[in-house]
Amino acid sequence: MLKQFASLAAGLVATVAVWAAPTVEMTTSAGKITLELNAEKAPKTVETFLDNARGGFYDGTVFHRVIDGFMIQGGGFSLAMEEKKTLTPALRNEAANGLKNERGTIAMARTQDPHSARVQFFINLKDNGFLNHRTAADPGGFGYAVFGKVTSGMDVVDKIAKVPTSNAGPHQNVPTTPVVIQSVKIISDK
Repeated sequence: MLKQFASLAAGLVATVAVWAAPTVEMTTSAGKITLELNAEKAPKTVETFLDNARGGFYDGTVFHRVIDGFMIQGGGFSLAMEEKKTLTPALRNEAANGLKNERGTIAMARTQDPHSARVQFFINLKDNGFLNHRTAADPGGFGYAVFGKVTSGMDVVDKIAKVPTSNAGPHQNVPTTPVVIQSVKIISDK
């Protein structure tokens, strides 16, 4: 009896842990994408993403870089391809968290500086192992911090991956018809 109770209690704890993951619904002009964020492995990244979602920062931004067979990137540019002003401080890179850049994961975009991510993110279209953390000693091996995964709407992500792209000023791989992030709604932030 005690063994059964312990098994039941462990199952309930695991179920509550699943419910506790922060979840967001990203509504785009191509459809909805639901993302489960991993606050345990990437706490500062998830906190920053949720803060920006709460403040409406992502509303009206676009997927400004789309490379079929690689990733779709968004969260920082307006419809006019102007970079949105952000007050978000640069994040300490959490790429050494054990999460991998696999198909359907969401990670932070950054410059060559490993600790430069602020608001832009990308969703991996395939397993991109070369983006994973390898070493902190070399900035090139630091990796890109995965902080969640698509739980619904991967068909939407794949549809976005197939849109025609071209150059827009200095930017490459820009969708010729904008794919707009209309809103990022927090379903659960616990």
